[in-house]
Amino acid sequence: MVFKFCPLSILAFIAVLSNHLTHGHGQPETEDEIKHYLDSQRSIYHCYPEILHQVEQRKLDFLRASSAGQLPSWVDQSIPSKLETLQFGSPSSSESDLHSDHPPSLESTPSRLICSQNHSHSSPKFDQIRNSTCVLSPVVRAGPYYHREGHPIRQTLSEWQEGLPLSLNIGVIDVETCKPVQGALVDLWHANATGFYSGHPNRAIGFEQEKPQVGGTRAGLLHTFPRTRFEEQWLRGAWPTDKHGVARFNTIFPGYYTGRATHIHAEVHMDWETTSNGTFRSKDVQYIGQFFFDDEINMKVDRMWPYWQNPVEHRTRNWRDSLKVFQESRSGGFHPVLDIMKIGTVINQGLIGFITERRA
Repeated sequence: MVFKFCPLSILAFIAVLSNHLTHGHGQPETEDEIKHYLDSQRSIYHCYPEILHQVEQRKLDFLRASSAGQLPSWVDQSIPSKLETLQFGSPSSSESDLHSDHPPSLESTPSRLICSQNHSHSSPKFDQIRNSTCVLSPVVRAGPYYHREGHPIRQTLSEWQEGLPLSLNIGVIDVETCKPVQGALVDLWHANATGFYSGHPNRAIGFEQEKPQVGGTRAGLLHTFPRTRFEEQWLRGAWPTDKHGVARFNTIFPGYYTGRATHIHAEVHMDWETTSNGTFRSKDVQYIGQFFFDDEINMKVDRMWPYWQNPVEHRTRNWRDSLKVFQESRSGGFHPVLDIMKIGTVINQGLIGFITERRA
């Protein structure tokens, strides 16, 4: 089956710093670890020229293909039958070396992720580059709807879910060497157009008539919807980065639910292996973060079908995001909001977004 996507594409970088900033699991927990984590993010600007060059080239390649009516092949693909063989740190690998039935067994590399955004508003020349940074970090929680096992290794996440097509182009970069990282498994999951996660269709027993919480850090939230449909995995999936440090996905623009701003969850695994059922097993999560969208874009998508069918009448804006997730993502002056622009003259013709993500 071939899916034709009108692209809303996120060009992103998640950068990896290969040293021990916290104890083995890679997630800062204490105040000192978090401070060290945030301080380390500010030390990675030496990679800016390399990151800028890579991002601008990817922007131009995508725009040239789009304007010519020839979208990149990854936009059209469904679930490939083979994973790429990805040798960590081998940028000279030939194309013939990048295809195998199984991904490699990678050595565990304790790392941190930091993100920084490079974009302009003068596409396609990109002659005025604005540099900002965003923290999609271990400080930001994974949330209650993550499935610790069962996420399929695939690039097309939407299955039969309907919504505005969204293409994600996510890169991983080592901020010590400023080089792309091969073989990092990028794992994504998010809500559908009306704000539901796969496997979690209904409220918990006894909470059917619950009202959203008023005030406090949990303002707007309900109790977690329990997982009752274990076979569902739509809008979930993971894919390893290629020799350019890039993992590509096709999905839909996420919907919102009460208490939370529109977002996409992401994890990065450096020590992982495939299983016989097409999923993966990870020994260590090196990165946990969330992507956000500008509220102006969110409000426009809200008026599109099927998003206007969302049972939650009033969305939560980014600045009111519960649990302070959006605020935490912005700590230290970083910026977790994806930069979006239209492919054509109206939003329905597709959108393209650019962001560079790194980690410390």
